[in-house]
Amino acid sequence: MTTANARGLRTLLGLAALFFVPLFLAFALYYGGGWRPAQSTNHGVLLAHPVKITASWPAEKWTLVQVGAGQCAEACREALHVTRQTWLSLAKELDRVQRVFVAPAGCCEPRYFEQQHPSLVHIDAASPAGRGLLAALPPGTPDRTIYLIDPLGNLIMTFDSRDNPKGLLADLKKLLKLSHIG
Repeated sequence: MTTANARGLRTLLGLAALFFVPLFLAFALYYGGGWRPAQSTNHGVLLAHPVKITASWPAEKWTLVQVGAGQCAEACREALHVTRQTWLSLAKELDRVQRVFVAPAGCCEPRYFEQQHPSLVHIDAASPAGRGLLAALPPGTPDRTIYLIDPLGNLIMTFDSRDNPKGLLADLKKLLKLSHIG
């Protein structure tokens, strides 16, 4: 091999190493367990194993579900306000999302719901649909936990209504942008 060929080969190997060595190190660190980003991009609690909701209820849309404890206390009204404002902030995607409130019949003032939450779907907790939905939901704090169900009927995320409502909105917008269903 001539010196010109050897020098050209060293240059080629040096350039290849300049490209492949950092790439190999990045793969080794990421997949080898040496380093992974600590943060996730979602704001709610993403369920590791989605729960299939088998109860007959108004599906085919992304659904924000809130469970009432029996009386619409201040925490319940605040959570309803968060879901309403988040839903209204979706603007052109508004028709892809619905809000559902599961509570005992007569738990809240009907006039309050008519005035403040006219688009809210109310499901009686004692009805078959209400009992089925409540049985499928993981434990949460009534009046504070907001559940997100996809259009296929899978419970995928939970939110605490006391957390930043902009996080709920950001998660919903991201899901609606990436989703081709609902």
